[in-house]
Amino acid sequence: MLRLPRRALPFLAAGLLGAPALAQQASPRTLRYVPSTDLFSLDFIWSSSAVALTASLMVYDCLYGLDPQLVAQRQMVAGEEVSADGLRWSFTLRDGLKFTTGEPVRAIDCVASIARWAQRRPIGLRMTPQVEEMKALDDKRFEIRLKRPFPQMLRGLTEPWVMPERISKITAFTEVKEIIGSGPYVWLKDEWVSGASAAFRRNPDYIPRQEPPNYLAGGKVANFDRVEWVTMPDAAGAAAALQRGEVDYVERPLFDLMPRLRRLRDVRLQKTDAFGWAAYLHFNNAVPPFDNVALRRAVVAAIDQTEFMQAAVGGDTSLFHTGTGIFTPGSSMDTKAGQETLPPRDPATLRRLVAESGYKGEKVVLMVPSDAPHLNAMGLVAQQMMTGMGLNVEFQAMDLGTMFSRWRSRDRSESTNWSCFPLTWQGVGTASPAAHVPLLGQVPDPEMVALIEAWFQAPDLAAQQAKAVEIQRRYYANPPFGNLGSYVWPVAYRANVQGAMEAPFTVFWNMRKG
Repeated sequence: MLRLPRRALPFLAAGLLGAPALAQQASPRTLRYVPSTDLFSLDFIWSSSAVALTASLMVYDCLYGLDPQLVAQRQMVAGEEVSADGLRWSFTLRDGLKFTTGEPVRAIDCVASIARWAQRRPIGLRMTPQVEEMKALDDKRFEIRLKRPFPQMLRGLTEPWVMPERISKITAFTEVKEIIGSGPYVWLKDEWVSGASAAFRRNPDYIPRQEPPNYLAGGKVANFDRVEWVTMPDAAGAAAALQRGEVDYVERPLFDLMPRLRRLRDVRLQKTDAFGWAAYLHFNNAVPPFDNVALRRAVVAAIDQTEFMQAAVGGDTSLFHTGTGIFTPGSSMDTKAGQETLPPRDPATLRRLVAESGYKGEKVVLMVPSDAPHLNAMGLVAQQMMTGMGLNVEFQAMDLGTMFSRWRSRDRSESTNWSCFPLTWQGVGTASPAAHVPLLGQVPDPEMVALIEAWFQAPDLAAQQAKAVEIQRRYYANPPFGNLGSYVWPVAYRANVQGAMEAPFTVFWNMRKG
């Protein structure tokens, strides 16, 4: 087994006690939160970044929300009607919806928001070709008319953030620089300091649903007047601030520090997300050398998920899964199909596969975010793995924001100057093809696209599972990424914080201080 130096700090105990103090403890009506990374983007649809998604969940509301069984429940919608042939859907908004600018939420805002979301997200990309027309009927009602039935309609409408029409008209390939929604919190633009902090205040005009909060559905009751985001790249410093009560909630405490945090009387660790995170090595299949499918298959064959998970998470096997396929372990689509096609993972076989692929020593540019310790650890393993196979690897360290910018850029000089990078995805998104962005890769495989389309048209769970088997088999034949394993990341918070929700992301409704 590959052995890497642990990225744990050698002075863990001292680090918790010796980090510099921030400020006095926050008031009971203020929550100080340390996000996983700096809020470098406000636009999740453009960036796909988890930190933008967390901010979006505070500010925006959605038409529907997922419950723990990943079933869509009404959120902004008061009711819907669908025709007997499944071709006409009409939706009515509930009363009292208002943007933080004071404007009422209109049906045309919903239509425009759906249209922007559909430009980039997997369900939207599948839905758009089936749409005959989408229009507002009046201020509170809109309809979607289809060319053929789309069984995943309500699941899809759990995703679009509803924003004012004027903002939704910005193409999804251009980053939105402000977030104006109708959700439980208001983003405070004047208090945003990129790289340092952000702040949100409670939206006094937000009217929660009356149902109890349930995952991403139900009533979203905001109990804090303010939520302050404090960017702390030093994980040991974040843990020390938590211990002293200078911050209340740390989204991703360093795995190496968890044993000590568990022993602290005033700190709690909680697994709030059973689906966890999927870790992938993303390939740029648009340019050499990973436009070569045989070379990509060779790299997939070389991956030892245990090595990647132990480097990123540590030795606590209760926190990670190995031997995983492309769908979240324990989800309804989870399967082992195709894994029997993987060749032996021995050095001679792997070097032979590289030689047979026709690889000529082209540079493999590996982007690795140095400000995300778990991704940096996986990047180090990937570097040693690919170098050991005989690939010419150039390790490029950068911050996470720069990596996202290069990945998502439409500028060819930016989008083609990298070969691969490690990144994690929310397990709720990789639980099925519905929101599985990585399956499309940089250049979508037409056969994979057809299989995903067939999954969307599958009439029941058994038919969906059969298509998921075909999708995973196609993945091993033409992989857009390498699967590195999956893990659960507990959150850490002060003992007086109550009501932390089970959810796939950090959500701030229902939470309060005792």
